[in-house]
Amino acid sequence: MTSRSLHVAVELDGAEPGRLSPGALAGAVTTAERAGFTFATFDDSPLPPRGGLRLDAGTRAAYVTTLTDRLGLAVTANVTTAEPFHLAAQLASLDHASRGRAAWVVAADGSAAALATVGGSRLDPDALHHEVAESVEAVRRLWDSWDDDAVIKDVATGRYLDPDKVHHVDFTGTRFSVKGPLITPRPPQGRPVVLAPDTLAEAARPDIVLVGGTGLDDVRARAARARETGARLVFAEVEVRLGDAGRRTNPDRLHYTGSPLGLTELLGWLATSVDGVRLHLAGQAADLTALAGEVLPSLRSEGLLVPPRPGATLRASLGLPRAESVFA
Repeated sequence: MTSRSLHVAVELDGAEPGRLSPGALAGAVTTAERAGFTFATFDDSPLPPRGGLRLDAGTRAAYVTTLTDRLGLAVTANVTTAEPFHLAAQLASLDHASRGRAAWVVAADGSAAALATVGGSRLDPDALHHEVAESVEAVRRLWDSWDDDAVIKDVATGRYLDPDKVHHVDFTGTRFSVKGPLITPRPPQGRPVVLAPDTLAEAARPDIVLVGGTGLDDVRARAARARETGARLVFAEVEVRLGDAGRRTNPDRLHYTGSPLGLTELLGWLATSVDGVRLHLAGQAADLTALAGEVLPSLRSEGLLVPPRPGATLRASLGLPRAESVFA
């Protein structure tokens, strides 16, 4: 196997006490940006996290847009409890505010507890699959409903937009229907980057497929299967605990406990199988500092890490083309 560059992302979930303050969030994202992370993800759920409440992921990401100029901002949003129109508008607005650095981590909680928050009932696996496919497709059509040059701002005629370049969307799904166009002009990236776990990849058709695994061989096998099904980019999900040993919190993620040097070696091995990794840190403040001070500089010196450029869109940082509109 031949080594190549590796994109490194970090989850800043905000679920633990102390991570919720604006100051803590600002410190984490600016540390991540300076270190060379490609993007940060912001977790969310229809249900409150352990330890109390937190602001929704979209609000947290919007707060840090003006504090950063190259770090991608990926928001987890659940398709079973949010309206596609609202998701499309929120993510398009984040893409405008960040000048093209927004992304969507597609989540699909079909449990009775999650659906109860919106007065719904549990979804079986087939229904959940349809919900994901239809929601993501509706959101993409809404993003495309304004042409890139629809906004003309013609002072002489008093026209803000060209109505011939704004398209109607009339989407009817199994459990919902959506009428467009969107209320937000087309996002700078055309469409924000879409991420989804491999279990939802067939339905969501994401730009980035997230793969877990119980070990290195399992990660490599799942990455290969994702590529066979057309994945553009594949990222491995890795839990990290630098220092003392700790318990795995998610059985479907690769788990690393040890020194920064050992983690650097692991990431170098993963660079032969995946395009990037998303790191889930056991201790956000301490582990992020060690990553920024030791691990990422080592990857950079070995030519494995290519940090985003200031002002670059997330698609450009990832080597993805700008998304074309279905109306083009």
